[in-house]
Amino acid sequence: MTRKPPPTATVLAPAPTARRLSATLGRRSVLGGLAAAGSAWTLAACGGGSDTSSAGAAPDGKVEDALNIYSWADYDAPDVLSAFQADGGPTLQIDSYGSNEEMLAKLVAAKGASGYDIVVPTGLFVPQMGSNGFLTKLDRSKLPNFANLDPQYLGQTWDPDNTYSVPKDWGTTGYIYDTTVIGRELTSWADFLDAAAKEASGSVSVLEDPWEVTSIWLAAHGIDPNTSDPAQLKACEDALVADLAPHLKGFDSNPGGSAIAQSTYALMQCWNGDARLGLDGSNEPDKWKYVFPTPTANLWMDNWCITAGAEHPDAAYAFINQLLDVDTSVKELLYIGYNTGLKDIEAKATAAGLDRAELVFPTEEVVSRLTASVLNDGHETIVAILGKVRAAAGA
Repeated sequence: MTRKPPPTATVLAPAPTARRLSATLGRRSVLGGLAAAGSAWTLAACGGGSDTSSAGAAPDGKVEDALNIYSWADYDAPDVLSAFQADGGPTLQIDSYGSNEEMLAKLVAAKGASGYDIVVPTGLFVPQMGSNGFLTKLDRSKLPNFANLDPQYLGQTWDPDNTYSVPKDWGTTGYIYDTTVIGRELTSWADFLDAAAKEASGSVSVLEDPWEVTSIWLAAHGIDPNTSDPAQLKACEDALVADLAPHLKGFDSNPGGSAIAQSTYALMQCWNGDARLGLDGSNEPDKWKYVFPTPTANLWMDNWCITAGAEHPDAAYAFINQLLDVDTSVKELLYIGYNTGLKDIEAKATAAGLDRAELVFPTEEVVSRLTASVLNDGHETIVAILGKVRAAAGA
């Protein structure tokens, strides 16, 4: 039988950027626009669709001929997307967003009828999206490869029974520093703040994310990064504005795009997978050291979800199930550089040639001390704190 070439996926993304720029730029920015998005929940609740699958199995056991995905830019391996479309499979259209808030705003504006079948929210957005009628309650019988997931990545606080979500990728936050500029060993957030004010002063970048920036000072002082205590947040604001902001050179949520390779900064807060990308692109990777800082840092997870208004639900299930296939998951991990959460995925990815596996797979000791970010009464305050830090930066 003659094998016809797979259709080409339509990807509507921002102007050309470094690989995964938009994905890393906004994926962790879970709080920045929440004040605006939060006010839309009330409106959304009256327009959301059903919380069960909008259609049963397709006629003849076949899936629909199209699938519309709304996700982070360049967040899946091209050969994986092509394979799903091979031999007359569904034609993919993949639109991209730069933040959870952008995705949420589009769903709210469309009152659930956005035309998208799959969305990829960060975990802490799942409860609100589910309770407001944006997501389908998953039919596990249509996801046989769900059994391939490692149980430790299931049952997260935002979706204890995985009613609405399937783990896609997870990672954490730390920092990377130039050892030719900072000659001592750094291991903690307290070390980060100290080096920022000393050796790296004027050559420091932090993420453009309120939770991540405030967590530097809070964690360094033994305070829960999810605190909403006004006194603790005021102390955090005062310290960051007075003691960190004057030493900042930039707010860079994608140092792996070029900053590491070009030594734009000497000290950079960054996500583990992005650091790996930067080191892969550097001509001097050995001069850099990445730190999983003590005492804690963010533990985030992005998730596959099917929208309540999905027009192609069976294609959506088929796609997610394919991404949970072991061989497919390894291809995904090699491309995006984040843990996909399948059983024994580290050994399989390493055997397949993964470089710098230690950045993709933090040790159990590191994972055990991570903190998942949450949405609480302090979110507007930390958004304001980031604004004040930006205003004072370089002063």
